[in-house]
This record gives sequence, structure tokens and C-alpha cells, in this order.
Amino acid sequence: MGRLRKQRLERFQAEGFNPDERYELAYKRVKRIKGFYIHALVYVLVNAFILISSFNKWEGDTVFWQWETLNTALFWGIGLAAHGLSVFGNAIFFGQNWEEKKIQELMDKDKSEKWE
Repeated sequence: MGRLRKQRLERFQAEGFNPDERYELAYKRVKRIKGFYIHALVYVLVNAFILISSFNKWEGDTVFWQWETLNTALFWGIGLAAHGLSVFGNAIFFGQNWEEKKIQELMDKDKSEKWE
């Protein structure tokens, strides 16, 4: 969990937190998620159109899967992945409380490896 997210979580748990501010943060997060899903939908539709139009122009004596056919999907896919990471953050790879769990695991490992 990142430092900023941890601070937000602590603010949420603190007494006297303004419910309107909490709503605003949740609303902004939902808008970002919705924006990502719209981006993903447009990505699928546009690339499907490109593939279908390339297939219709394709003559059987050449290779269909050429660089010209795939470059838009590849580079736009990299951008879409970056957008997804910006929206969903580190939760995809590390999850909540990953740092705390890992610290505890390493402490337990060090404790069991000590021979007295």
C-alpha cells in the first residue's frame, strides 16, 4: 500500500472525517475506473475494425499477421496497460497490506533461523 493511500485510509478511519470528502474521493475513483473501461472498450472495437478491414483486403498469397496489422494493437495495448496500472495501482501486484505481511514473514523467518 502506497504512502498516499495509507494516509487516506488513516484519514477515513479517523474520527470526524467529513462524509462529503469521502464521497468525493469515491466518486473520483469510480470515474477513473469507468474511464479505463471505456478506454478498453474503444481499444477492442477499433482494433477489431482494423483486423477485419485488414482481413477483407488480404490476398491469400501473403502473410496476414504482418507488422502493419499488429502495430496499432501493440502500442495502444502498452498505453492501455499503463492506464490500467494508473487506475488500479499497485493493488494488482502487491495487494493491501502486502508490506506489513512481508515484514512479518521476514521477521518470523529471522526468528526461526536464529540458533541459541
